[in-house]
Amino acid sequence: MTADDMITADASGTWKLGDLPVHRIGFGAMRLTGSAAFHHGTPSDRGRSLAVLRKAVGLGVNHIDTAAFYFSSLRSANELINTALSPYPDDLVIAAKVGPYRDHHGEWGTSARPDQLRGHVEENLRQLGRDHLDLVYLRRMRQDSIAEHFGALAELREAGLIRHLGLSGVEPRHLAEALEIAPVVSVQNRYAVDRPDPVDDEVLRLCGEHGIAFVPFYTVAGETGERGATTAHDDAVLSVARAHGVSPAQVRIAWTLHQGPHVLAIPGTGNPGHLVENVAAGALRLTEEERARLDEARAQAG
Repeated sequence: MTADDMITADASGTWKLGDLPVHRIGFGAMRLTGSAAFHHGTPSDRGRSLAVLRKAVGLGVNHIDTAAFYFSSLRSANELINTALSPYPDDLVIAAKVGPYRDHHGEWGTSARPDQLRGHVEENLRQLGRDHLDLVYLRRMRQDSIAEHFGALAELREAGLIRHLGLSGVEPRHLAEALEIAPVVSVQNRYAVDRPDPVDDEVLRLCGEHGIAFVPFYTVAGETGERGATTAHDDAVLSVARAHGVSPAQVRIAWTLHQGPHVLAIPGTGNPGHLVENVAAGALRLTEEERARLDEARAQAG
């Protein structure tokens, strides 16, 4: 047994998504379905994916991020979650995203109109075997205003299908627009140590100011995005990893969590060993000097 095996998600601390407390290390379901997300790569081994989910919960993970459009030619993330974890633990928070759409062949279609969002929500409910969703993100799909789409989700919240609302892929103006309509508990934007973006830095800051969770995606994947974890780590990440005797991926997760107490991590994997490492990264404490070195490298990457 390695030291990582004994580290559970509570080592990362906690944050509340509205009234729902979660550990700051969660789990992203995108990589459950194959060697890469969506139609990239080869479909996953079903038994291994189910085992990863059960192990995640066993390690104290109580925040899982998913979507109905997370599927490969053979696997559906939502179906795997339902099979592995239902009946669900009382403290498990499942977040889903709506907006994007893929047809049964896996091809990306036109994103949802406001009047289609209820269908997207109900499809997630059906696949997960739930009567409501704890948190639903509106994934912005290049629209200039999100008012109509977010308003439609706010109505579903009033109807009891959704407990809390979030936003994904937004700029500060979209967050302001949403807050005029209904409470926002979480924002999910792309964010990584090797991907400087002043707009996302400002969204992160605003979320902290409003007590809203900031939940980065592709933190470990970096520039490779949906195709999987990057192997291109800069010298700062590698040197910090060597100093702590951990993997570069663990440093990337730890740096993310160090951006503020409201920042959550949802690293995804279909590999049990990587899952243990990802959860253990929540206990990794970087020194001020290490953080400064990583921040400087990030600034130079821009």
